Amino acid sequence: MRLLLFTDTLNDVNGVSRFIRGVGDQASQTGRELHILTSTRLPAPAGGERAFIHNVEPLFAAPMPGYPQLELALPRWGAMMRAAARLAPDVVHVSTPGPVGTAGRRFALRNGLPLVGTYHTDFPAYIDHLFDEPVFTWLCRAQMSWFYRGFTRVFTRSAEYAAAMEGIGIGRERIERLVPGIDTGAFDVRFRDEGGEIWRHLATKGVREGSVKALYVGRVSVEKNLPMLAKVWREARSACSRAGVDVQLLVVGDGPYRAAMETELRGTGAVFLGFRHGEELSTIYASSDLFVFPSTTDTLGQVVMESQCAGLPVIVTDVGGPAGVVDDGVSGFVLGAGGGAVARWAECIERLARDAGLRSRMGAAGRAKMAPMTIRRSFEHFWSVHERAVEG
Repeated sequence: MRLLLFTDTLNDVNGVSRFIRGVGDQASQTGRELHILTSTRLPAPAGGERAFIHNVEPLFAAPMPGYPQLELALPRWGAMMRAAARLAPDVVHVSTPGPVGTAGRRFALRNGLPLVGTYHTDFPAYIDHLFDEPVFTWLCRAQMSWFYRGFTRVFTRSAEYAAAMEGIGIGRERIERLVPGIDTGAFDVRFRDEGGEIWRHLATKGVREGSVKALYVGRVSVEKNLPMLAKVWREARSACSRAGVDVQLLVVGDGPYRAAMETELRGTGAVFLGFRHGEELSTIYASSDLFVFPSTTDTLGQVVMESQCAGLPVIVTDVGGPAGVVDDGVSGFVLGAGGGAVARWAECIERLARDAGLRSRMGAAGRAKMAPMTIRRSFEHFWSVHERAVEG
């Protein structure tokens, strides 16, 4: 079977890009024929071991409005169609509903090929958070409903999002929950820096070696519910200070809300580290003490899996995908995001900051839960669904 995957995001810093590259690497390592087609000005990791990546030069590309860290690219339509035809796939996968994904959808339907997709991002929820305008949300839902018409199967990253997918017209009989998986070797307690060298290295950013560190990794934007985290942190920091515990919030990532959040949290022990990659990111994960992720719009929350794999207790909301990969009271806390949430979140942060034994027990439980959730296991399920689509 030859599978062709269309994606608008490949080298951006996000969980979708990491998952797509991981799937490509797994196909290459297991002798499966998977090709990834994209259109970007960003350096695409093609050639060598990643010769399965094909980048069609975009007709136009610019920073995405409101998200200068992300790229909006319009592909050269004819060149992309010719590239797809040369690759002669048996089945098409569309990973994103952007311009490249639209080209993939058109190619599959025009050539009578089975079409499979992944609902990686809840765009209607993003639009709702960003604009708070029902008309915009309705238009986004209508567009998504049109886009996924004609797909044989659509993956959901978590069971929690099946209802949202049905809400835009994807029938339950077409929804397939993708077995979750991450690169468990890249996020592991073996990266923990017991000597504290990582914190001395980041001391110029304001990191204190002896503090208890609460970590957030992800896009720094309002749709990740970070305004709530800012309120939570001020309250949690005050409670920890009264208890004599030195705590810091480490924010890894960037986005349009960063400047405002830095202003709001000035003087509260919050440190903004920007993007971090590779082994440095793995070391930051494993050397921190707890992980906070207040998003209510994530279909999975890959960073939540990564942090548990690295041995951190986690605090997430009960809305969306992250709640499905955390055992409440065992590997972390699954809390509400509505009225009274700020006080409850602050209380759990303080409790974990004060109790190293609890952090250790919850971290060990999270590691055990993540151990079988490998990217290989997820890939094998991903591949088998496409095989069934071709057979069907």
